Amino acid sequence: MVTATLLLAAGDSAKSDENVLVPPLGELLIGALSFGLLVAFFFWKIYPQIKRTYAERTEGIEGSLARAAHAQQEAQELLTSYRAQLADAQTEAARIREDAREQGIQILTELRAQADTEVAEIKARGEAQLAAERAQIVAQLRREVGDIALELATKIVGHELERDDRQRQLVDDFIAGLEHPDESAIPVPAGPGG
Repeated sequence: MVTATLLLAAGDSAKSDENVLVPPLGELLIGALSFGLLVAFFFWKIYPQIKRTYAERTEGIEGSLARAAHAQQEAQELLTSYRAQLADAQTEAARIREDAREQGIQILTELRAQADTEVAEIKARGEAQLAAERAQIVAQLRREVGDIALELATKIVGHELERDDRQRQLVDDFIAGLEHPDESAIPVPAGPGG
């Protein structure tokens, strides 16, 4: 029944001459006053919080952008520094390679000079040894040739010659004359007859 009463009441008010689209003045004033209070409350409490939140976000974003720009600048400076260090390292490596090459050439030159010196020393020792052996062989040959010459002279003359220093000198002069035929004439030994 309550529903029927409500429907009848609504039907009675609709029959009156009032325009449904225009609200009554009292309701209009209460609505305007309520809206004004809502707007005032919004500007008094909510808008400052929105403004503060917006400012914080703006500052955060701008701070992030500033930090990003600062980080990018630092990264660029670091990159420039690394590139400079890399260039220095490459220059240093080239200098070290050049020094190593020069030292290698110097060591090679020193080793060659040392080898040449050793070869010269070995050659000089060999020549000295050969000269000593040659002198020894020549002395031995002189003795043997002298002995053979005395023996031959003894056979030719028919009796043994005394071995004295004069005869030995005569044999040595004869051998020296054979070695150097241009220097002087070979002395002819004096025979027993004169």
